[in-house]
Amino acid sequence: METEFEQTRFMSRIPDISEAEWKVMKILWGKSPQPAYDIVQALAGKEDWHPNTIKTILNRLCRKRALGVTKYKNLFLYHPLVSEEDCVQAESESFLRRFFGGSVKPLLVHFARRQKLSAADLAELKRILEPPGKA
Repeated sequence: METEFEQTRFMSRIPDISEAEWKVMKILWGKSPQPAYDIVQALAGKEDWHPNTIKTILNRLCRKRALGVTKYKNLFLYHPLVSEEDCVQAESESFLRRFFGGSVKPLLVHFARRQKLSAADLAELKRILEPPGKA
């Protein structure tokens, strides 16, 4: 189990990423490095954003040290500096702290009461939550 100090240290390495920035990061986690043009094209069918908006997001992500950029000939190629897994973990921990006091139990209770879980879902949750070595 991580100490609060270790969690804070981990969280400080992972920048806060907005919803719009997540969309750009997802593209680069899927394939990188990529030039801005390719990122603009990948988002063209999904978002109604001007290319300059995407370039602004890329620059913001570079300032946050979520992305790195290298120059190759006349292209600037963007690549992630943080993994998707680390960002998901940081966001999950932040969500748990903000809404459920850092505890998983109230989160599970909340969803169990408000979502229709199938028997298979419940069995899988029970399997996941069962301590190792218990059958």
